[in-house]
Amino acid sequence: MDMEALLRSINSPRQSLLPQLRLLETHYLIAQSDDAYELTSVGRLLMERMKPLLGIVDTLDCDINYWGKHKLDFIPPHLLSRMRDLGICKVITPCLVNLYDINEEFFEKCKTSKSLTIAVTFLYPNFPEIYNAWIDRGVQVTVIVSKGLFEIIRSNYADEFRKLLSGGKLHLLVYNDVMDFVSFGHNDHCAFFRLFLNTGEYDNNQLMCCSPGAVEWARELCEHYRKNSTPVNDV
Repeated sequence: MDMEALLRSINSPRQSLLPQLRLLETHYLIAQSDDAYELTSVGRLLMERMKPLLGIVDTLDCDINYWGKHKLDFIPPHLLSRMRDLGICKVITPCLVNLYDINEEFFEKCKTSKSLTIAVTFLYPNFPEIYNAWIDRGVQVTVIVSKGLFEIIRSNYADEFRKLLSGGKLHLLVYNDVMDFVSFGHNDHCAFFRLFLNTGEYDNNQLMCCSPGAVEWARELCEHYRKNSTPVNDV
């Protein structure tokens, strides 16, 4: 790239850019030819390693306090290393009156999706209304529940889930291991997370990521949990 193009691309005056270029040249990261600069072999090698790192920094930098305070051990290593795919996420703090309600934005996006997968360790008080709202829109709903939650379903909500399962639009699975999170899931538009604090305590804050990369990342995470789950046809 020639100097004028460089200056335009970063909106910098020449006197500010030149010392930085000299520094990169000194470390054999770029080479100059006339008034143009290009990456050296060493520079290209480092750039290929830097791109994933910068992507992860962008994701974490949106709210480093959230990422730092919450448990991430439930994420398998191959996806943890690709957290950059989540892109820029937003942290949502529900007001007191909405503490026990589903996030409205996620709920509405689910209604316009062809499919929805959620992994949960709890039920909203109005869960039949929520699930039926999706099913009535033709959404294919997959719900992965913890062993503890499944026992509660069998003891207290068997009739409700039999009705939900009877239509063939809702698929229920029980995860065979520990679910060390509150919930996560994805629809066609975004991914949604509710995580435990590092102390193991419950936290009201929610995380929503709405890039195509985030949806694909969450789909792979859901698939990881689905593979280690047992389908349930009757409760």
